Amino acid sequence: MDMMAMVSSMLAMKAAGTQGQIAASFIKQNADAEKSAVMTLLGAGQNSSANLGAGVGGSLDVSA
Repeated sequence: MDMMAMVSSMLAMKAAGTQGQIAASFIKQNADAEKSAVMTLLGAGQNSSANLGAGVGGSLDVSA
């Protein structure tokens, strides 16, 4: 194998590795965005009482 072929193959391998890293980064970002969208739709992490009737979720007297 001559020198230029070796250099060319090394550069190609380095470029493929860089492309793999970029692809992994995009896949992770997309997965995080999808997770965020699903969590938003499910309402996870929110302690909202906006849809509850009056008096629901208030203090409960358990001393009796």
